[in-house]
Amino acid sequence: VQLQASGGGLVQTGGSLRLSCAASGGTVTMGWFRQGPGKEREFVAAIRWGGAKILYADSVKGRFTISRDNTNVYLQMNSLKVEDTAVYFCAAGSQVTLGYMRSVSAYAFWGQGTQVTVSS
Repeated sequence: VQLQASGGGLVQTGGSLRLSCAASGGTVTMGWFRQGPGKEREFVAAIRWGGAKILYADSVKGRFTISRDNTNVYLQMNSLKVEDTAVYFCAAGSQVTLGYMRSVSAYAFWGQGTQVTVSS
């Protein structure tokens, strides 16, 4: 499985961005994670095949929306805050159990990351 993320950029506080991740090959669960400067990679959102299960980090709930079609996963980010600044990674896995959808180690495949910068 190869993943290619795109859509990052520079935006002002309160603005919006839409990230996309193209996936080749079959996947069951796809997710978005982010890593800010000097921080560990953290969970943002994840979605299982067909949208049967969707999870969000508390910090983005109500502002971000994850969705997917057959080959892509999207992250619509609204009401962006300075603290959302990070490199965003898409991830995919075929054996991610429900209880581990938030875990970095559960995903076998990772994209290269796309920078999101929110200015005040």
